[in-house]
Amino acid sequence: MLTILVVWIRPHLRSTTYLYLSSMAVSDLLMLLLMPLDLYYKLWRFRPWDLGDAVCKLSVFISESCTYSSILHITALSLERYLAVCRPLIAKTLVTRTRVRTLIGCLWVVAVISAGPVFAIVGVEELGGGEGESECRCTDYAVSSGLLGAMMWLSNLYFLVPLGILGVVYGLIGRKLWLRPQRRN
Repeated sequence: MLTILVVWIRPHLRSTTYLYLSSMAVSDLLMLLLMPLDLYYKLWRFRPWDLGDAVCKLSVFISESCTYSSILHITALSLERYLAVCRPLIAKTLVTRTRVRTLIGCLWVVAVISAGPVFAIVGVEELGGGEGESECRCTDYAVSSGLLGAMMWLSNLYFLVPLGILGVVYGLIGRKLWLRPQRRN
């Protein structure tokens, strides 16, 4: 909350880097607000689920959206840092606050769309055994339809693609810094 507040109050701190950090702070704050629900129902009392199907779906959706958003923000910020170090003239003209704000909005839209299938995958289901207990979990439909498998592929791509991009980008940044002539004092 402090990051968001400081950037909001202090206009001179609205650099592109702080815009990314503020947006990631929003994501972190949403995750933090959901944490008590996650801890209570996933660790301490996962059965029965008493909060209904809508809360089940919405809590998993928000969690997935925030996770995807954070990954996309870290990747975009790393690409910006690459431009700043390796292509400073391009960075000066290409990376503006307006463009970064637009990009951040697009990152959130992509994250929300990517997490959208959660509404069809997760739900409250009655457990077998006749005790009337229910649980918030991946539905049988998600498994039988292949939707769960598709989301697993998407989750893996959200890990592997940014990992590859970050590996290349930071390798290029490291190379640029290594080859930079050293100053003599």
